[in-house]
Amino acid sequence: MLRIQSEHREAMIATAIRALPNEGCGLLVGRSDEVVEVVPSPNVADSARVYEIDPGVLLRTFRHAEVGGLEVIGAFHSHTHSAAHPSPTDVAQAPDPSWHYVLVSLADAATDLRSFRITGGEIVEEVLVFEGEEGHAARRRR
Repeated sequence: MLRIQSEHREAMIATAIRALPNEGCGLLVGRSDEVVEVVPSPNVADSARVYEIDPGVLLRTFRHAEVGGLEVIGAFHSHTHSAAHPSPTDVAQAPDPSWHYVLVSLADAATDLRSFRITGGEIVEEVLVFEGEEGHAARRRR
């Protein structure tokens, strides 16, 4: 399970939209299964098919998290023309099996967010809990 405040969900969607026509991306900072901060990054791959987080953003975010007693718990990126499901490239480039990989699909008018764990090439979708929506937690699972 991954817990995300509605403001963090909106920040990920905004990052994805700003990056169009390319994929948008960034890092998730928090504690274990709770996102505390979303850190957008330029997509240095400059591509609509792959993403690469800026190395400077990566370094600054790891340092910032450590100082704040937090950790980098995952990454997010958008798919501009496909579903919110890891592609073979996403699976091959997943750097840490403990991370949460949130995908934002902009393929349809209704933006879709889903979260996955990727370990040894195996993809497992996890429950997303959106908090802060009208005072309730909204659960999403496919």
